[in-house]
Amino acid sequence: EVRLAESGGALVQPGGSLRLSCSASGFTFSNYTMRWFRQAVGMKRELIATISNTGDIKHYADSVKGRFTISRHNAENTVFLQMDSLKPDDTAVYYCSVQIIFGIDRWGQGTQVTVSS
Repeated sequence: EVRLAESGGALVQPGGSLRLSCSASGFTFSNYTMRWFRQAVGMKRELIATISNTGDIKHYADSVKGRFTISRHNAENTVFLQMDSLKPDDTAVYYCSVQIIFGIDRWGQGTQVTVSS
């Protein structure tokens, strides 16, 4: 069974940093592109970062480019999201996802990030 478990969310002040982790199981992690999404209250889920299976290709949404960094550790079946220079607009539930079947995202339970003074 595919399982994704996000962690690392917290309350942080504007300008602060957080590192999110997503631990994966139930599939061959090193074979799949991984993605981070976020969803703020009342908003659609937004794709913010993508990393290829080998980690050498990364893409970011304009809203996080230059502030967030996606990475992965295939030996530990984990994908990370380093978030720097956080803003109140970054407040959301953050999810990692994988498409084992093309077009069908599998999600974790999400982790809450709140940016507030």
